[in-house]
Amino acid sequence: MPDAPAPATPTPAVRATRAVAAASLLALAALCLAWELWLAPLRPGGSWLALKALPLLPALPGLLRYRMLSYRRVALFVWLYFVEGAVRAFGDRGLSSSLALAEVLLVLLLFTACAAHVRLRQQHAKRAGTSEA
Repeated sequence: MPDAPAPATPTPAVRATRAVAAASLLALAALCLAWELWLAPLRPGGSWLALKALPLLPALPGLLRYRMLSYRRVALFVWLYFVEGAVRAFGDRGLSSSLALAEVLLVLLLFTACAAHVRLRQQHAKRAGTSEA
């Protein structure tokens, strides 16, 4: 299925969901890096688990270019980070537990922004009489 083109003139709501999605994606990647390298790594001196931030970054250009497929994929993919955050929020102690809870909250924010973006774009396409879905 080909990716839908970017809207000619995105509405303010669509632009807002893009901004929230991009910001929360970057914040999630930064949190993953900081958590595993400096703040509360599994091993002193940093952990290879910091590499978990890398799969997030290729989605950023698609989000910034209003690519519907990118929003859909991110909305599905971030649940892996949710599960990791939920497990570590209850299994870890101290700062690591707090960072895991922050990860869960960022995932929920990112998912909500992506889902709202897709829904707004589909509603706009339906009103315009085109098939952007």
